Amino acid sequence: MLSAIGLDAVRETGQCERPTQRPDGNSAVELVIGYHAVAERLLRLRFAATREICTLMADRASLTTGDAVNGVHQRTVVGRDAPARGAAPAPVSGHHGPAARVRAVGRVPAEFVVADRAAALVVLSPHTALAVRPGALLTSLADLFEDEWRRALPLRTCADDAPYEAAEPDAVDLEVLSLLLAGLTDAGAAKQLGLGLRTVQRRVKRLMELAGVTTRLQLGRHAAERGWTAPR
Repeated sequence: MLSAIGLDAVRETGQCERPTQRPDGNSAVELVIGYHAVAERLLRLRFAATREICTLMADRASLTTGDAVNGVHQRTVVGRDAPARGAAPAPVSGHHGPAARVRAVGRVPAEFVVADRAAALVVLSPHTALAVRPGALLTSLADLFEDEWRRALPLRTCADDAPYEAAEPDAVDLEVLSLLLAGLTDAGAAKQLGLGLRTVQRRVKRLMELAGVTTRLQLGRHAAERGWTAPR
């Protein structure tokens, strides 16, 4: 739904009527009605951001990493099980740098965009949305995004531009991780598993990329949250 509201719709809004329910007094919520009105409000929200744009969306159609606005940092959580309708999405990988990161969960509870934790747009349908200003609801939306981000997995592309899949550590990755968390060094883990030291180091690097972290301490915390340390 959210991904279907694209820039083409915004470009057509000039001659379209854009009805919007204005809030009364200091209301923190504004009802936006009309396909083009929702698309325009979404674009305005993204261009107004100066620090970070956080997006929760069910559909992966038209998902790209090259749409960062003014270099603003972006994080996106998409539904892993939802079909990627339409054109094949552009690759998501570390090669795009920190400007846009994408993770996947089995099912997203809502669709919305939060800009700088200062404003949000909750998309109810392609024709209806709620513009949210600072207040309890905005704080709850920002917290919900962070909860989904922590439990989500990074995305990767398959060969031949196949649809995205959530990347998972394999059995050897988990064995390496278990030994390191038990206190072994890279060399000790390599010896116990019969692997080369560089192989272990490469697998640790892969685990950190999958977890979206930059330190081993963060990796340990993420592994515990994801259940990677549980017996299998």
